[in-house]
Amino acid sequence: MLRFALTLFAVITSSTCQKYGCLEGDTHKLKPSPEPNMHECTLYSKSSCCYVDFTEQLAHSPVIKVNNSYWNRCGQLSKSCEDFTKKIECFYRCSPHAARWIHPNYTAAIQSVPLCQSFCDDWYEACKDDSICVYNWLTDWEWDGSGENHCKNKCIPYSEMYTDGTDMCQNMWGESFKVSKSSCLCLQMNKKDMMAIKYLLSESSEESSSISSSEEHACQKKLLKIEKLKGEEGEQTR
Repeated sequence: MLRFALTLFAVITSSTCQKYGCLEGDTHKLKPSPEPNMHECTLYSKSSCCYVDFTEQLAHSPVIKVNNSYWNRCGQLSKSCEDFTKKIECFYRCSPHAARWIHPNYTAAIQSVPLCQSFCDDWYEACKDDSICVYNWLTDWEWDGSGENHCKNKCIPYSEMYTDGTDMCQNMWGESFKVSKSSCLCLQMNKKDMMAIKYLLSESSEESSSISSSEEHACQKKLLKIEKLKGEEGEQTR
């Protein structure tokens, strides 16, 4: 009976998150709304699951900590590495689409968000010379009584902690992200995501683990069209 009740609770809370479009984290809204004065995470300013106050923590470089989580336990992140870390933080905290990939057992978390291979490779390249002391940022820290994170192991370069971009993307945030087999039906944490999300949201949950050739073709065709238009606009402004 208890197991049934817990299962029912998980289904209800999951449905609620998907209905409103926001996760149930400590900084999330109930439902997305515009935040025109965002200091960071502006990709989501028209429809945001985070409040503008939250983005103030990310607005200045170097970022020291976000809530109680320190980013500098192995020294300040390089600007390029910090920029990628901000993109991941912004997606989780602010994206109105993050709940599409809500974790089935924890409504404040995400699972298997499809990232583009190119994004993961670029992220790894940006951070490989920075240092880190945890393999999994969600579980491997030692947390003190104040809720602040500390290293349990020595700091080593990202390039020693992770084999490559795939390893980093699929393990740094636990089960949160996966590397997509598609080069188009995946997220890059930029404006192109809106096109990819259009196709990703059209997939049923049963089909989310596979990508049809027709969807891939349609996505690639749309992407080429957008790139062409951007090129033409660039020529006109010269």
